[in-house]
Amino acid sequence: MPEQFDLFAEDGSSLLAELLRTSRELFVKKLSNNDRDWARLTNKHQGGVYVPPTQRDSGFFPPLVAKERDDPEADEIREAWFRTDWPQYGIERKTRLVHYTSKGPETHMTRVPKEAFAELSPASWLVMSRADERGEQRYICLTVDSASDDATVLLDTLGIDAAFTVGILDPAAVVARERDEILDFAEEVALAWLAGEIAGFADNRATMPATAELALLARANFLDRYKLPSLNPFELEFPGDAVREISRKIEWDLFREFQRRERGVELVRIVLGDEPIKPDMKGVVRRLVDATGAVDRLMLSASQQRKSRAGYSFEHHIEAMLEAGNIPFAKQVVMDAKKRPDFVLPSLAHLKKPYEGAQRGLILSAKTTLRERWKQVQREMGGSDLFLATVDESIAANAIEDMASMGINLVVPETLKKSRDTEYVRHDNVLDFATFFRGELQVNRLPAWA
Repeated sequence: MPEQFDLFAEDGSSLLAELLRTSRELFVKKLSNNDRDWARLTNKHQGGVYVPPTQRDSGFFPPLVAKERDDPEADEIREAWFRTDWPQYGIERKTRLVHYTSKGPETHMTRVPKEAFAELSPASWLVMSRADERGEQRYICLTVDSASDDATVLLDTLGIDAAFTVGILDPAAVVARERDEILDFAEEVALAWLAGEIAGFADNRATMPATAELALLARANFLDRYKLPSLNPFELEFPGDAVREISRKIEWDLFREFQRRERGVELVRIVLGDEPIKPDMKGVVRRLVDATGAVDRLMLSASQQRKSRAGYSFEHHIEAMLEAGNIPFAKQVVMDAKKRPDFVLPSLAHLKKPYEGAQRGLILSAKTTLRERWKQVQREMGGSDLFLATVDESIAANAIEDMASMGINLVVPETLKKSRDTEYVRHDNVLDFATFFRGELQVNRLPAWA
């Protein structure tokens, strides 16, 4: 198998960053299981990637034309041929976009390299950019593994949220919107600077809240949006989808807003300095020209930087659900060999007793993303029942099976449990949040713990 080149090389060059920087339009698709399985399983008939009609007919792809057929009464086959480059693998292909009208609206992009899809994690991404060369349409294609840091760059740069599945996106427009929002706030900062109040303004309006405080703001936003009294998991129809929306959508939007405010303050300080002086236009322009490189770096970091806060906030949201449901638990208690699981239910003392069946205590661990970290969680079990809550879409089937062999149960949002983009629906050791709270806890465990 050809070796895949890193999207981000050590010398700072980046295939993905270059595509994001130079492309006027990008076709971005979260790959379903069918989009990947054909490349690694022999019993699959789909030979490529499904392209929805909206994107097919958007003008990004060449227009489909009817294929000549020997039988004039046969159902029409519409197709387009174009060149695709797969620089991660050094492969070029003549690719086909084909619509068998007898099968409804289904359209597939076929004759693409198996190497680009065979090893991808669930919910990975296909990114395509169109480049016209001497009248010929050429498409540069990258696959981005959902478990990689590259996926974080892709999602953050394009402002892709958890609900996004496919679209034609304009990277420059996304970056411009981000820049404009930063500059809008910078105007407020500049007025504070003129008044000699920038330090107090920054403290009051542009300080990133602590993780727990930001998580609380996100939950309050969610409850107000849906007119809910609490995050009681026994009263929410889809508690997992709720925690996913709070942690991956609402809190991230709040984080980015505070981040923009920080950048607005930094921008004013780059151009004007810290000391309030009587400004003159010539001096401001001179400072702006001198600081051009710093401003560019600021804008780039504003669109791509991600803080490593998500794991802690996810834990805060799980704790809020346990409290709202009056579920007994202990948090971060020290067990044998200084192990500190996120939550022990109903208590450490109960967990250590040799109960059997539903009366046994359990460990609940919360990880926004898993990767290989689930192996660390396994060491916390100590013979106890372990439930691992996550909103990670990228867990492969073999990893889920390994967890099952070790007695680890995964708890995932309801949407992810049944999604065609994840591997969860195929495994018995994966529960959705609703089943965990209303089945495992409310029906089985809580009556036995009373």
